[in-house]
Amino acid sequence: MSDSPTLSITLLGAGQEVGRSCCVLQYRDITIVLDTGVHPAHSGMASLPFVDELDWSTVDAILITHFHLDHAAALTYITEKTNFRDGKGKVYMTHPTKALHKFMMQDFVRMSNSSTDALISPVDLSMSISSIIPVSVHQLITPCPGVTFTPYHAGHVLGACMYLLDIAGLKILYTGDYSREEDRHLVKAEIPPVRPDVLIVESTFGVQTLLPRDEKELRFTNLVHSIIRRGGHVLLPTFALGRAQELLLILDEYWKKHPDLHNVPVYYASSLARKCMAVYQTYIHTMNSNIRTRFAKRDNPFVFKHISNVPQNRGWERKIAEGPPCVVLASPGFMQTGPSRELFEMWAPDPRNGLIITGYSIEGTLAREIMVEPDEIQGLKGNTIPRKCTVDEISFGAHVDYSQNADFIEQVKAPQIVLVHGEVTAMTRLRAALTAKYKHKEEDVKIHMPRNLETLNLTFRGERVAKAIGNLAAKPPKANDIVAGLLVAKDYSYTLLDPRDLRDFAGLSTCVVTQRQKVALHVGWDLVRWHLEGMYGSVEEGLDKDGIPTMRVMGAVDVKLTADHELTIEWESSSANDMIADSTLAIITDVDKSPASVKVSSAGHTHAHDQDHPHSDHDYLSDPMMRIRRLGMFLDAHFGDIEYHMPDVDDHDMEQGEAGGEPTFLIKLDDAEARINLLSLTVNSDSDALRRRVMSVLDMAISTVSSLSESFVSGPPPEEQAAPTEKTVLSKDAVFSDDSGDRTMSSDEHPTAAPSEEVANPTADAAQKPLSPAAASEESEDENAMLQVHA
Repeated sequence: MSDSPTLSITLLGAGQEVGRSCCVLQYRDITIVLDTGVHPAHSGMASLPFVDELDWSTVDAILITHFHLDHAAALTYITEKTNFRDGKGKVYMTHPTKALHKFMMQDFVRMSNSSTDALISPVDLSMSISSIIPVSVHQLITPCPGVTFTPYHAGHVLGACMYLLDIAGLKILYTGDYSREEDRHLVKAEIPPVRPDVLIVESTFGVQTLLPRDEKELRFTNLVHSIIRRGGHVLLPTFALGRAQELLLILDEYWKKHPDLHNVPVYYASSLARKCMAVYQTYIHTMNSNIRTRFAKRDNPFVFKHISNVPQNRGWERKIAEGPPCVVLASPGFMQTGPSRELFEMWAPDPRNGLIITGYSIEGTLAREIMVEPDEIQGLKGNTIPRKCTVDEISFGAHVDYSQNADFIEQVKAPQIVLVHGEVTAMTRLRAALTAKYKHKEEDVKIHMPRNLETLNLTFRGERVAKAIGNLAAKPPKANDIVAGLLVAKDYSYTLLDPRDLRDFAGLSTCVVTQRQKVALHVGWDLVRWHLEGMYGSVEEGLDKDGIPTMRVMGAVDVKLTADHELTIEWESSSANDMIADSTLAIITDVDKSPASVKVSSAGHTHAHDQDHPHSDHDYLSDPMMRIRRLGMFLDAHFGDIEYHMPDVDDHDMEQGEAGGEPTFLIKLDDAEARINLLSLTVNSDSDALRRRVMSVLDMAISTVSSLSESFVSGPPPEEQAAPTEKTVLSKDAVFSDDSGDRTMSSDEHPTAAPSEEVANPTADAAQKPLSPAAASEESEDENAMLQVHA
C-alpha cells in the first residue's frame, strides 16, 4: 500500500526574520503549531504572529520549545483571545519551561499594561497557564490520534527542548533555538536517534563562526576588568532568564579568583531574579554533570558569593550611576525599555563607562542600532543623548554557529531542510553554503527558506505497512504464500490479525447481524420457486426448525413462507449476502407482475415440478449427460467436430486407475491434438499454443453452462465442500426435511453425490460447487466472524 500525502508548512512568524516564532504543520487533517512568540521590536498587535491566518479551533496541539518571549509570549493571546478553546487543542511544554514561562509572562503583562496597547490581562494569563500540560524530556506523548512527539534537550536555556514529531508516520524534527556547545550549566543539544523526514532548524547566525568558548570567556572577563580599572561602570544588557545565569556563573568565578575585585559590586538588576533562582535550583537535575556534581556536594552554584540584587527602592538607577565602578546585568536584553535602557541613557555620555552586548540582537531594537556606535541616541523622552561610552559585542547567545549547525544537519540526515528564525541575509548565505556542501557530496537534500505566510508543500511517497500479529505471526509465511486476515486501521497504523485475536489485540469483538425482510405477495409458493430457479439455476427447499417451508437461495438467503400471502427473507449480513438478498427481493416483488407468471398460472399447473423453468438446473438432474452435451456443443462451435470418449466401466485400464479410464473430449486442430479430462477439467496436449487456447475456451464454456448457484460459494473452499443434495436445506440452527418427510438431515451429516453425478457434473470443481447444507453449517462461524466488526 502506498500513497503520496502532502505536508504543509506555514510560518506565521520567524520566516526570514528573527522574532515571533510560529510554525504551523498540517498533514492528513492534523494541525500542529510549534512556538507562539512575539516580535521584540514591535508592540501591541504588531508584535504578534499573523494569527488571523489560521483557524485556531482546528489546531490539535501547540508545542512550546522554551520560555523566551519571541517563542512563547503570544501563547496567552492565542488561547484566550482566539477560537482555540472552541477546538480540542492542547498546549505542551517542559516542566522548567512552564515554571519560568509563568514568571516571564507576569513581568511581560506588567510591562504591557503600563502602555496603551496591552494585549492580555493577568486573568487571561492565569487561565492560559492552567491549561498548559507539562512534559518531561524523552517522554513519548500522544496529543491526538495519529500523532506522537518526544522532547529532546536543546541546550540554549533551562528547559529548552526540540521536538521530534511523528504525524501519521511522517517524522519531523523542530529544533527551536538550540546550542551544540555545553556551557557552564546546560547540556548541549541532543541528536535524536531517529532519522526525520523533515528538519526545521534555526539559522540565527547564518554562516558566522563564533569564537571558541575559552577565548570568548577570556575576552569577556578582560574587557569587564579593563572598564573597571579605568573607573567606569559596566552595563550588560541581558534577559532575566537564560544567558544571564551563564554570565553570573562566569563573573562569580572570576571575582573569586581576583581579590582586587571583591570591593566592586556585581548587581543583577531584575525583579524576577529571586523567583527565577528558585526555579533554577529546583531543576538542577536537568543541567550538566558539573552543576549536578557541585550540588551533590552541597555546593549550590546558584548561591552567588559576589553577586547581589539591586536595591528595590525607587531611584536605584541614579544612585548606582553616581556611585563607584560596578557591573550591572540589567534586563531586557534588547534595551527597548526597562532598567537596561534607563541605565544606558545615564551612562552613555561618560567615556569611562562600557556597554557589552552579550547576546543576539534583533533588527529594529536599540541593541542592534547601538552596535554601529552612533554619536548620539534618542532617549525614551524624545531627547537626544550623546554616546561616548564604549560599545563591544561578545556573543554568549546560545545559538549554533555555522560549523555547529552544519554538523548537526549532517548528522540528522533529513532529506528536507527548512530554515527558520534568521534574517534574510544570514539565511540566504546559510542556504547557499549548505547547498554547495551537499552538491559536492552528491546527496539529494532539498533546502527551503519560506517567508512569513508562504506555505511550503512537501510531498512524500510512503509505504504503508500492515503488521501481522497473533496467530497470523506465529508461522512466518514463505514465498508466494497468501496471508489473509482482518485489516484493522487505527491512528494511521495498520494491523493484520486473525478474527480470533480481535478481542485480545484490538479490544474489539465480532458479531453476526441477521437481517429479515417481510414481503406481502399474492402468488403461490411454487411460482416463487419457479422464478428463483430461473435466476439462480436451483434452490434448496425444505422445512426450518419451526416447520416453516423454506427455500435457500445460493446457500446464503432463506425465503420463508411465514403466513398466507407473506414471505420473510432472512440472511446473515455480509457484502456478498446482502447483494444476493437484494436480487432475491427484486425477483420476488416482481413475481405477480411478470408476464411469465401469467403464462405459467394460466396453464393450470399447481406444482413447480410439472413445469420447470427453462433456465433451471432440473435438466441436469433428469439427464446427467446434458451438461456434457452442452459443453461439447460450445467446444464444437469453436474447434469443429470433437470426439467424446466414455470408457466402459469394465475396462481393465480403468480398473488399474490409469488416465485412459476417464471420460474425455478429444480436439483435433491441424496436426495437433488436445484432450480434456471431464473429471479434473485439465487439458493435455503436445502443442502448448493449442493447450492454452483450449483452456481459455473451456473456461468460457464452464461459465456459460453453469448457473449462479453453482458458481457462488459462501463458505469453505471447494475442496472442503460436499456435493449438494437435491431439495435439502440446512441452516446453522435448523433441521430440514424434503416434502415427503422421508429424509431428514442433521448438521453432523455430510451428503455426497452418487457416482453417476460425478460424471454428469464435470464442472463441479472448476465452477465452484455450492455449499452443501452440512458444510455450510460447520463453516459458517468462521465466515461470519469476518462479516462485521464493532467496538
